[in-house]
Amino acid sequence: MKAAAVRPWCGATSTVREPVVVGVDSSEPSLWALDWAADEAALRGAPLHLVHASEWRRDAEDGWSHDRRLLESAARRVHRRAPDVRVSTEVAGEDPEPALLRAARNATALVLGSRGRAGLTGLLRGSVSAAVAARAECPVIVVRGQGAGAAHGRVVVGVGGPAAVRFAVREAVVRDAELEAVRTWRASSGENHEQRARAALERALRHAPERLRIRRRAAEGHARQLLVSASFAADLLVVGTRSGAGRLGLVTHRVLRDAACPVAVVPEHRR
Repeated sequence: MKAAAVRPWCGATSTVREPVVVGVDSSEPSLWALDWAADEAALRGAPLHLVHASEWRRDAEDGWSHDRRLLESAARRVHRRAPDVRVSTEVAGEDPEPALLRAARNATALVLGSRGRAGLTGLLRGSVSAAVAARAECPVIVVRGQGAGAAHGRVVVGVGGPAAVRFAVREAVVRDAELEAVRTWRASSGENHEQRARAALERALRHAPERLRIRRRAAEGHARQLLVSASFAADLLVVGTRSGAGRLGLVTHRVLRDAACPVAVVPEHRR
């Protein structure tokens, strides 16, 4: 197998060592993810690493030349959009899933494109986005549609584990956005369920910066339905997933399928 082609970092000095990583191919959804990742890297002061996986071309020199040209074009697109972001590129001679999981080991976030509602119908059967989100060691952001529609100035998080909340707080801070923290309950969950939900919100947000605008929402109902509804007025929806489980829960599947904004799936590491 031919070694991966890696181009060195170039550009201004960043303030975050770990890069934002984005999976790149020739599709339009990939370009939307690339633009979103460039903006994310600029917000974080992080470098951006572009990964293109093409195992079927690993022994064909013309294929590798095509892949390198694709990444060079993508890097130029990033430079036009975010000229201060340092960019590196990598052609990985392996299937997309292992290539992206490997790149995610040292990433601050991994960004992937989605082909929208039609392309996500295969999530329950196991798409690349779902498989990577279920196994990655860093947050995975799946960009729905162009991912850059009307700005709402809001990040929504489903409050469960602490890692998702920390990620959402940071995203809201760097975007100067409001944070909407959602905790749900079902009427069958016992007495005082609303009080327990509100207490859980307070515990989860007790270390949030005072300057952050926070909307606490304790609501009865299905989490997946309420989060999807909230996504229509959000720039990013954040949910947690159990680290090492190797599969996504029903809530995460639902929001990946139906959310109206990009979705960040954050691994919750066991203590």
